[in-house]
Amino acid sequence: MVEKIIAACDGASKGNPGPAAWAWVIGRADGAIDRWEAGPLGRATNNVAELTALERLLEALDPAVPAEVRMDSQYAMKAVTTWLPGWRRKGWKTAAGTPVANKDLVVRIDALLTGRDVDFVYVPAHQVDGDPLNDAADRAASHSARTQEPLASGGGAELPPAEPSARPSTPRARSSAPRTGSAGAGGGPARRSRPSGGTLNAKFPGRCRCGRAYDKGETIAKNSDGWGHPTCV
Repeated sequence: MVEKIIAACDGASKGNPGPAAWAWVIGRADGAIDRWEAGPLGRATNNVAELTALERLLEALDPAVPAEVRMDSQYAMKAVTTWLPGWRRKGWKTAAGTPVANKDLVVRIDALLTGRDVDFVYVPAHQVDGDPLNDAADRAASHSARTQEPLASGGGAELPPAEPSARPSTPRARSSAPRTGSAGAGGGPARRSRPSGGTLNAKFPGRCRCGRAYDKGETIAKNSDGWGHPTCV
């Protein structure tokens, strides 16, 4: 009986968009890390980094062996488990008739998944005693995004330590004072005006992590992948 491969992948973008990278990790039967790899992407969004990480992992895995892929990106998870079949039927258009974001990556992932036995498992990021493979992929992607250098277990490199800023020990209290400057989910800056309850009116059109676009002036909210519809937070 062929044993299932357990793996994880993650992407990072320091600024969204900003310096970005991808990483994947493959585990052993005893739960330890077997091998891993990370690579820089230059300037890219978090969603591009997440999808690239999945693409590179699927390329590294033996297509004949069943696999379990763990991810902490709800966007990437929904893209491959929920939205992809509909996008394909509609000629790579969304339900609203707009082109699918990051189409080239999505089409490539669809091709890599064809005829393969792959289960996708969502694992929350940055959790105490969280999934060790996802944590390793997160550390490798974050380090490669910051340094813009490739890393791999085959080259004798050790997994980078966790970045302190990525592991807050206590929740930060919300401030009522206006905050300024952040990157929008569609690649353009979503500048804030009169924030109330964590939402604002978009200064520029963009795209939510759910794959649907939002318009200039539409109410948006901050999520782990950038900015998007309040219901997608």
